[in-house]
Amino acid sequence: MKFGNLKSFAHNVADSLASGCSFMVGYRAVDVFAEAMASENGFIEVDFLTGSTEGASVSPELAETIEAFRDSLSEHAVKNSVDLNLVSKIDVRFGTRQGIGPRIRVTVADTSGRESSDWYYGWPARRPKRSPSAHPS
Repeated sequence: MKFGNLKSFAHNVADSLASGCSFMVGYRAVDVFAEAMASENGFIEVDFLTGSTEGASVSPELAETIEAFRDSLSEHAVKNSVDLNLVSKIDVRFGTRQGIGPRIRVTVADTSGRESSDWYYGWPARRPKRSPSAHPS
């Protein structure tokens, strides 16, 4: 499995949930960013391999949608040449930042120890056009 395929796959999964429609798992109207913003934590981190979340509490609808992503992940991985047996992490942090808007951090790792964490902004989620030092941690 090419590590770039894993990164692209994880970005697409994250972008599907971030879209508010979640077409990857059938139409589901959820707003992960609004739920993150409404909390004092200001973020929701999703482990797509387990379906667990950290940060803000999630609504029952969002929790159900995240579970649907977890349940359909292997089917979509096969279509994208990603072997989930070789993946140890697909974590995505959803949040917003004043003046920037929606942002996501996609972190992936494989069983050989390769790991990557990238920030994306807006919707659809895109890499920023500013220097890496401007990225929030």
